[in-house]
Amino acid sequence: MKGIRRLAEHLNISIGTVSRALNGRPDVNEATRRRVLDAAAEFGYVPDQAGRTLRQGTTNAVGFMMESGADTSGNPDNFFFGVFDGVQTVLSRHHLDLVVLPCPTDEDPTQYLRRMIARRLVDALIISATHRKDPRVELLNKTRVPFIALGRTGTPSDHPWIDLDFEGVAHRAVDRLVAKGHRRIAVAVPGSDINLGVIFLQAYKDALARHGIAFDQRLVIYTSSSEQGGYQAAHQLISMPQMPTAAVLVYELMAIGFYRRLRDAGLAPGRNVAVIAFRESPLSRFLSPALTCFSMSLRDLGIALGESLLASMPAYAEIYPQGTVHRVWPMELVEGDSDNVLER
Repeated sequence: MKGIRRLAEHLNISIGTVSRALNGRPDVNEATRRRVLDAAAEFGYVPDQAGRTLRQGTTNAVGFMMESGADTSGNPDNFFFGVFDGVQTVLSRHHLDLVVLPCPTDEDPTQYLRRMIARRLVDALIISATHRKDPRVELLNKTRVPFIALGRTGTPSDHPWIDLDFEGVAHRAVDRLVAKGHRRIAVAVPGSDINLGVIFLQAYKDALARHGIAFDQRLVIYTSSSEQGGYQAAHQLISMPQMPTAAVLVYELMAIGFYRRLRDAGLAPGRNVAVIAFRESPLSRFLSPALTCFSMSLRDLGIALGESLLASMPAYAEIYPQGTVHRVWPMELVEGDSDNVLER
């Protein structure tokens, strides 16, 4: 209390007003808040966050849990950095901080999350890389920690979530390829039980059925979400007795390795094999021929995640009256030359 009392005496205002100004409370006018912050900087005063957490029972922080070894669409291409920017834009309106919680590859995600909750590091959580059966959802519901999931799960729960439009991408990709004359269309999906792979594969099957094309399990390639995974997917594709004429890649970074393996075999994307990837990334923009894929605003996705999370928290529910959000995030087609009609 010595530091905050010194500030209050210096400014000739109450300790309570100083505390509310430092905590970003809305009942302090902007001029007073600025005086307090300027004086705190002058005196080198830093609030005791640990003590404040004990007194208030809050940390004023939101955690974003990532599984560093998961088959997610982040990887090296800055997916999560764009999402973080949007989330922090929302949190900063309320003087809340974003804390990234990276779960190591060799640790069980549920145990990691259990430890983070026990340490009371954050007031709420955003989880990603959701699985078909996700024990983290059960844990968060049981502990009553507010959370939102970036991704759907088959685990029964009425928690808020936002997920990318995997169904829409699969249907539009297959429709586009069939319209160009393709019938043997391969798909590359994650080799893990991450739920996006399940959703994407089912939508791929449904799209084939709409066009009267029988599903062939041999055309499903399970691989990792990386350039190496794309290289391996192309290797499997060209090794098939009857090579598919087209491929849909659920991860955009796969396209880099996929292109390389095709060229190593003397084949050309867009001429010998049509290629459509899930999402545009900064790296894929340099591919030639230009990659046909789907785009989205990562920042807008992050803003929606932040607002939807706060909507589930009583302290912010009046500001964000959306209720429990269940939302599929749309994707826009970016037409390239990688899925042109093959030479006959």
